[in-house]
Amino acid sequence: MARPRPSESRTTGATARGGWFTARRRAATERRDDDAGVPGTPPAPRRARLTLAGEAAAEAARAQVADEPEFPAPGDARAAAFFDLDNTVMQGAAIFHLGRGLYKRKFFRKRELVKFAWQQAYFRLAGAEHAGHMQDARDSALSIVRGHDVAELTAIGEEIYDEYMAGRIWPGTRALAQAHLDAGQRVWLVTAAPVETARIVARRLGLTGALGTVAETVDGVYTGRLVGEPLHGPAKALAVRALAEAEDLDLARCAAYSDSANDIPLLSLVGHPYAINPDSKLRAHAREMGWRLRDYRTGRKAVRVGVPAAAGAGAVAGGAMAAFALQRRRR
Repeated sequence: MARPRPSESRTTGATARGGWFTARRRAATERRDDDAGVPGTPPAPRRARLTLAGEAAAEAARAQVADEPEFPAPGDARAAAFFDLDNTVMQGAAIFHLGRGLYKRKFFRKRELVKFAWQQAYFRLAGAEHAGHMQDARDSALSIVRGHDVAELTAIGEEIYDEYMAGRIWPGTRALAQAHLDAGQRVWLVTAAPVETARIVARRLGLTGALGTVAETVDGVYTGRLVGEPLHGPAKALAVRALAEAEDLDLARCAAYSDSANDIPLLSLVGHPYAINPDSKLRAHAREMGWRLRDYRTGRKAVRVGVPAAAGAGAVAGGAMAAFALQRRRR
C-alpha cells in the first residue's frame, strides 16, 4: 500500500489530535475566506466569532447526547417497568369496555348499560379517575358476574378485548412498553381492573404479566365479592413493592407509567417515573418533581420527555384522534 505524502500525514495527525472540532474550525476558516466578498456577510472578526460559537454549541450538543445513559438500559435483569392500564396503555377504562361487552351478551339490562355508558363518558371527558364513579362501576361489575363461571367469563373477555379494547391501545405507550421488552426487561400491567381482564391485555401485548383486582371465587364461580380491596392508589405501590422483593428487582432502576394522581405512590416508588396522558393534578406534581411527561391525547410534547423516539408515532396518532373527537363535539 502506498505511503501517504508528508503533508497528508501532518494533516491526518492534526485532525486526530484536534478531533472533530479542530477539523471543522479549519474548514470554517476556508469558508470565511470564500464568503468575504458576498453582500450582507458580517465583517471577518464577527464572522469568526459567530462560526466559533455555532461550532462550540454543536460540539457541546454532541457531547451531551453521548453522556446521557441509554434508557431503558439493555440487559439490566434487576430493572422492570410497571404500567397503569386505564387511560395510560388504553383509552378509557377496561371495566367499562368489559361492561359493554357483557351487555351485548345479555348479562344485564339496558338501564345498566346506560349507567356504564355515563361512567365511560365521564371518564373520557374528565380525563381522570373519580373515586365515586369507579366504585359504582366496580359494584355493578361484581353484581353482574356473581354466579358465573370464571372460565366462561375469561373466554368472553378474550372476545371483548378484540371488540372494544384492541383498537384503543395508545401506540405511543405501547412503544414504551416494547422498548423495555427489547432491552430484556420485564413489563407488568398494574391496574384496578379485574385481574382476568388485565392478564388478557398483558398477554395480547406480549407483556410479562399483570397485577389486578382479585374477585372472590368458590369452586370456580364468582361470589360477587372482592378479595381484600381493589388494586387502586396506594395498594398498587404495595403490590409492586411485594413483587419487586419476590422477583429481586431494584426499584431504583425500575420505571412506572400512569395517567392519574392516584398513582403518585406507585410513581414515587421507582427511580424512573413517567406521567402519561396525565390528569391536571399529576401533571402539576410531575412538573414540580421533574418527572418526565408524555401526552398522546394531543400530540403535545412536554419539556422533560426523555422517552424513546419510537413513541413519536403514538403522539401523532393520539393527536389525530383528539382532533377528530373535538370536531364532533363542536358540531
